Amino acid sequence: KVTENAKNSLASLRRENPRLEPTLAIIQAHNDQLIQEANKNFAKEIGLRVIHVCLPESSTKDEIVSEILRLNEDPNVQGLALDLPESLYSSKVLNAVKPEKDVDGLSSVNLGRLVHGDVYDCLVPPTVCAVMELLEDIGGKKVLLVGARGAEGAALQSVLRREGAAVLSCHWKAPQLRSELRHADAVVFGSTKPEDVPEDVSWVKPGATVIHCARGLVSEEHNYAQQNNPAAEKTVGSLAVAMRMQNMVKNMERWIQSQQYRKWNLQCLKLQPLSPVPSDIEISRAQSPKAVDVLAKEIGLLTDEIEIYGQTKAKVRLSLLQRLKDQPDGKYVLVAGITPTPLGEGKSTVTVGLVQALTAHLNINSFACLRQPSQGPTFGVKGGAAGGGYAQVIPMEEFNLHLTGDIHAITAANNLLAAAIDARILHENTQSDKSLYNRLVPVVNGVRGFSAIQLARLRKLGINKTDPETLTEEEISKFVRLDIDPSTITWQRVVDTNDRFLRKITVGQANTEKGFVRQAQFDIAVASEIMAILALTTSLQDMKERLGKMVVANDQKGEPVTAEDLGVTGALAVLMKDAIKPTLMQTLEGTPVFVHAGPFANIAHGNSSVLADKIALKLVGEKGFVVTEAGFGADIGMEKFFNIKCRASGLVPSVVVLVATVRALKMHGGGPNVTAGAPLKKEYTEENLQLVADGCCNLQKQIQITQLFGVPVVVALNVFKTDSPAEVDLVCKIAKESGAFDAVPCNHWSAGGRGAVKLAQAVEKAANQKNSFKYLYSLELPIVEKIRIIAQKVYGAEDIELSPVAQSQVDRYSRQGFGNLPICMAKTHLSLSHQPERKGVPTGFILPISDVRASIGAGFIYPLVGTMSTMPGLPTRPCFYDIDLDPITEQVKGLF
Repeated sequence: KVTENAKNSLASLRRENPRLEPTLAIIQAHNDQLIQEANKNFAKEIGLRVIHVCLPESSTKDEIVSEILRLNEDPNVQGLALDLPESLYSSKVLNAVKPEKDVDGLSSVNLGRLVHGDVYDCLVPPTVCAVMELLEDIGGKKVLLVGARGAEGAALQSVLRREGAAVLSCHWKAPQLRSELRHADAVVFGSTKPEDVPEDVSWVKPGATVIHCARGLVSEEHNYAQQNNPAAEKTVGSLAVAMRMQNMVKNMERWIQSQQYRKWNLQCLKLQPLSPVPSDIEISRAQSPKAVDVLAKEIGLLTDEIEIYGQTKAKVRLSLLQRLKDQPDGKYVLVAGITPTPLGEGKSTVTVGLVQALTAHLNINSFACLRQPSQGPTFGVKGGAAGGGYAQVIPMEEFNLHLTGDIHAITAANNLLAAAIDARILHENTQSDKSLYNRLVPVVNGVRGFSAIQLARLRKLGINKTDPETLTEEEISKFVRLDIDPSTITWQRVVDTNDRFLRKITVGQANTEKGFVRQAQFDIAVASEIMAILALTTSLQDMKERLGKMVVANDQKGEPVTAEDLGVTGALAVLMKDAIKPTLMQTLEGTPVFVHAGPFANIAHGNSSVLADKIALKLVGEKGFVVTEAGFGADIGMEKFFNIKCRASGLVPSVVVLVATVRALKMHGGGPNVTAGAPLKKEYTEENLQLVADGCCNLQKQIQITQLFGVPVVVALNVFKTDSPAEVDLVCKIAKESGAFDAVPCNHWSAGGRGAVKLAQAVEKAANQKNSFKYLYSLELPIVEKIRIIAQKVYGAEDIELSPVAQSQVDRYSRQGFGNLPICMAKTHLSLSHQPERKGVPTGFILPISDVRASIGAGFIYPLVGTMSTMPGLPTRPCFYDIDLDPITEQVKGLF
């Protein structure tokens, strides 16, 4: 009956989950083949897969625990059971088993639930189940437990008492044992009788039920009662094994439920804003963040889906996307801004304040998805990017510094590829075809073979051979010679520091490089194409393919040379295997944040990762919100979000939040220049409605740009204490008249999420509006035409002008088959035009395209507008003057 029920239940689960392969691992440390066969037979009958891990009987507890921990982390094992000698059943061993895999129900967590009556949230140990099955109505009867020790004995007592039995427990050598045996209505022997206990001590009163449940008793033949005593003797034996399999099926039901979407049970952190508002790092340090594993559990992440880094950061595994593949996505919100000024607009602050308002104050699931900041700006001029005031990601020093090492991984991968390029040119220049071939395909242990990536190169060359000895001389030459043209190398080395003296360098000056000298440069790490790939990839396989497609140069015939040709794709993927996982952190109010990828918006596409957005959209649920941010103004980051990121992800945005400030609008209206560190001039601190009205032209233009894509726009006005009510009202009025769905003043910097509640309500309403999202241009258009559309419709240019170099590159990329890629404009972020000093809405200008380059792995063509540097420099007084470390407390000071 037990087996049949379990079999039917499992069959039902399989009908609903066709790919289900329930696997039970049993750690065995004895030589009893009978128990092993019983487990196998019952599992086979029910339809379970069983893995027996057979250890020597002499195994130590530490060796058993080591094996348990290994199986705990095996995602293909859903249940774990132990068949060990009595001496190994210690608390240390039993509690090493993950409670969610504890099929025998003997861990302290499971036992605690059982004792407290949480029967629907625990598994009753199989032996206890078998005893209860064998005992008939025991309500009011006296049950004696003999030799029932440890977790199993405690579980048995608890269940018997719950069924109304009077339970007494004693050990085999207890002086009162014989007397108690005579009065018990049922006797349960929990262990084998010691040899020095007299045989007649087992005498029980006539008609009593005797059950034997010592470990290892699978045979049904035992007789501890006297021959003239008609006691009803039973042995749990194989029934306990069947009950174990039944528990495994129950565990599978729970496991399937755990894989499904779970409602959030988020406990938000309380804020107590101070006035005046302290520094960002003081605010961050005053709040005690939740442990990241607690946060992960609150938002429905499973324990095997996170990799914890310290107390406040965790990587999230991509397996979650498969688990929640049928879960509908939440609403998708993009935060963009007006054209930036040195006064700052506060997009990151709005992003964080908005999710704090949605989750902590409106009880709506929401996730912020932010870029990881580069250490260049952190130690240069701009500072960090964790938000600010009472709307920031914490701990802000961990957010702004190394985080989980993703940028370091990108640096390592990028520079490995750079080294491979120069090394390959050197070796081809100094070796014959035969020598190259012998070194590229060496004889190892008497055998010569191609690696997997070399076989792929052979197929690309049309050489369908797998035996290295069969290639002709011509085929060998084609295989070993990439013939890279050094003048066409576009792949540069990178470092995550603002270092202007690396903008042009010479490599190869040592004598060992045999005269191979060329000019090169360093870019900042976040400008690497690998960063763009990280931000746009959709899976590990997709990332590997993109890495292989990266074009690093042309050969002497003008054909592209890729990372795959250099044989380095697999190594790059290995370096990036952890970086592909988004990092989970939290806001000041304890709401979740993903920090992942950090491409600049002026020299790359300026958005956080597709993967972080996709995972967050599943986690928030159908009624939740994911809020992400695009770099710089809407003309830069937002345009690339729509035309590049949304094409890569297939996601459709619900709302755009456009961030502005009165002060920045005044600058666009003709206000005086601002110098970093100098006091603001009175135009920015006193009411000036005319200046505000004049500057709103930039806000209106950015609203118009948003409308080109058919997405509702809500204007968020970051309010400063120097803004007058009339100035605030004027901006909101003009924004609404210009087509914004709503315009809302926000005070989250000084008040936290509470200061952005009206913004959150406006975003929620806008998300329910009709959405007619569309791309700005068709990918089928010629490269030049796509550039022209962006220049005219987004920037407001009269036309474009390509330099001869740029036109030559356009022709080359079109000929090489790259003409159908989207466009990623590399342009100053300080103006709609190519001239940084032109604020407001410049008109009548011709946009000069000085060069055109391609990031084939990332999947876009990037024209350079005017002179664009990919390596920032340090100013006269960088931020690092104020950054320090307390050697006693190890606290970081001076970050902002």
